[in-house]
Amino acid sequence: MLNAKEIKDRIKGVENTRKITNAMYMIASSKMKKAKNDLDRTRPYFDALHREVKRVFRTVEGIENRYFYPADGSEAPDGTYGLLVITTDKGLAGAYNKSVIKEAQRLINEHPDTRLFVVGEYGRRFFTKHRYPIEKNFFYTAQNPTMDKAREISSILLDLFDKKELDKVFVVYSDLKSSLTTKAVSTRLLPFHRSGSVPHSHKEEPEISAPFEFTPSVEAVVNNVVRIWLSGFIYSALVDSFCCEQSARMTAMSMANKNAEKIIEYLTLQYNLLRQEAITEEITEIIAGAKAQKRKHRKEMLQS
Repeated sequence: MLNAKEIKDRIKGVENTRKITNAMYMIASSKMKKAKNDLDRTRPYFDALHREVKRVFRTVEGIENRYFYPADGSEAPDGTYGLLVITTDKGLAGAYNKSVIKEAQRLINEHPDTRLFVVGEYGRRFFTKHRYPIEKNFFYTAQNPTMDKAREISSILLDLFDKKELDKVFVVYSDLKSSLTTKAVSTRLLPFHRSGSVPHSHKEEPEISAPFEFTPSVEAVVNNVVRIWLSGFIYSALVDSFCCEQSARMTAMSMANKNAEKIIEYLTLQYNLLRQEAITEEITEIIAGAKAQKRKHRKEMLQS
C-alpha cells in the first residue's frame, strides 16, 4: 500500500496530467472552430458545381463522358480501385483513426486489386507495419488542409484514371455528423452515376429551366467542372476529417479530464484516511504515554 508521501506525489502527477489534457481540449476546440468555419465557407461553392453537373445531364441528352457511368445505366468496369485514405498525424483522438483504418480494410478485403493513396502519418505507419503496399504517400501534414493539397491529390488520381490504370476511385474519411458524432465513410468519386453522388449539403435543389450554352463544347465544360468538383470534394473531405479529428480529441481529452478528477478524488480520500490514521495513532500514543506517566507517578507516591 502506498504511504502518504507517495499518494501526495501521485496526486500532483495526475493534476499535472490534467492540466495538459485540459490544454489539449482547448486547443482542439479552437482548431475545430476555425476548420469548420473554413468548411462552411467553401462547401456551398462545390455543392453548386455538383448541382450544375447534374443539371447538364438533365438538360442535354446522350452525353458520353469517361467520368460518368454509361448512358445506358450499366455498371462501370470493375477493375483496379484507387483508395484515398485520410488519417491523422497524431494519436490521442480516441477511436478516430481505427474507424477509418477499419473501413479502408473492409474495402481492400472486398476488392484486393486496390492501390492505396494515404494522407496522414498514422495511416502511413499502420499500412507500412501491416505490409500493405502504398501507391502514393502524401507527406505533407494532415493538420493544415488546403486547396493546393487537394488539387495535387485530385490531379494524381485523375491522371491515373485517365490512363485507365484506375477503374474506380474511392475516398475513406471521417464525416462530422454533429459536434459530438463522427462516422468513417467511404465514397466513390469516379465514376459516378449521372444523377450524381449526394452532395455535402442536403438542401432541396431549385428547379432551373434556363438553357445551357457550352463553349467550346459540352465535353470540355463537363471535364473542367468535374476536375474542379473533385478537387473541392477532396478538400472538403480533408477539412471534414480534420474537424472530426479535433472533435474526437476533444471527446478523448474530456474523458481524460473526468478520469483524472475521479483518480484525484480517490487518492485524496486515501490520503485523508492515512492522515486520520496517523493522527489517531499519534493521539493514542500520547494518551497511552500520559496514562503510563500517571500510573508511574501514582506508584511513586504510594511507595513514598
